[in-house]
Amino acid sequence: MFELSLKLNDLSQRGLRRSRRIIESPQDINLVCNGKGIVNFCSNDYLGLANHPNVINVFKKAADQWGVGSGSAHLICGHTSAHHALEEELAEFTRRDRALLFSTGYMANLGAISALVGRGDTVLEDRLNHASLLDGGLSSGAKFKRYTHADTGHLNELLAKSEGNSLIVTDGVFSMDGDTAPLKALSAVAKQHSAWLMVDDAHGFGVLGANGGGVTEEAGLSQDDVQVLVGTLGKAFGTFGAFVAGSEELIETLINTARTYIYTTALPASVAEATRASLKILRTESWRRERLKVLVERFRAGAAQLDLPLMPSSSPIQPVLVGLSEKASVASQYLFENGLLVSAIRPPTVPANAARLRVTFSALHEEAQVDQLLEALAKAIK
Repeated sequence: MFELSLKLNDLSQRGLRRSRRIIESPQDINLVCNGKGIVNFCSNDYLGLANHPNVINVFKKAADQWGVGSGSAHLICGHTSAHHALEEELAEFTRRDRALLFSTGYMANLGAISALVGRGDTVLEDRLNHASLLDGGLSSGAKFKRYTHADTGHLNELLAKSEGNSLIVTDGVFSMDGDTAPLKALSAVAKQHSAWLMVDDAHGFGVLGANGGGVTEEAGLSQDDVQVLVGTLGKAFGTFGAFVAGSEELIETLINTARTYIYTTALPASVAEATRASLKILRTESWRRERLKVLVERFRAGAAQLDLPLMPSSSPIQPVLVGLSEKASVASQYLFENGLLVSAIRPPTVPANAARLRVTFSALHEEAQVDQLLEALAKAIK
């Protein structure tokens, strides 16, 4: 008999039990949450496109044209001209031969890793990778190794002992710390050992790079340097879904062997059309990226004056390190009571005694809201 109540009680006692708040308004910097007006500082909608009127209008028109469901998998009858056009535009945007849509980032990562390596091969992952990347490596059947965070020296040692085909997997921007992977060094190590490099740039696309092309654009790396590039559409793009970009051979391999692509329903064509609209805004309205930089710099400068324990991040992800899970939960609740929504991130998402308040910024935030957050954080932490 499953003793689920015991497990739930244990999670509660250790300050690790999760619960949901109910949002009663569109995704934005100002929300109605549990019936309360609140300023949102925990969304990944970095460019403020999730509720953009142009994106919404395109979505509505596309729903009139295509309906609200795709009806089937891409390989059956679910792949429309809307999906195909978005894939071509994402390929051009990422400067890759082709791109392939997946229903979620989780499915893109599981599908890509399992399609590329298996028994007799080796997958090497950064210790702080997102759960979807770790799960993809573990489920692939390949020998699974984790290298110390951003440590190319340790990675080099592990690669020297690797078997079969070797795939290095890393986040571009690490979602809980906000720092960026050392991609140039990783690419060099990969080439030295004839390995492939896979980068999940979920939190970099739209935010980093002169044109919003993410960590690979910022690092000046091509398809030959990063052979497998993954992006999600539910963050800076403001919509839903994910994609993998790379060579013609890579995409054809995924179409034919990635189980999470073959055996699932395609995302709605109306979402694909909305994403095409958000991609145009992302590429043309550079002020959104510039605005984010200003807000992050203001926050970090204010946090330094208040002696808040920040982590080394220049991205819109600004974690405030708290330590104990219970303290992080109490601080998050204090902020909520004072009109600010900031999530407490606790183990196992982060290491033990490394619980934090994960602050994220949108281009739509105002300076006064940043100052309000800083003042409240100082009281919540101290």
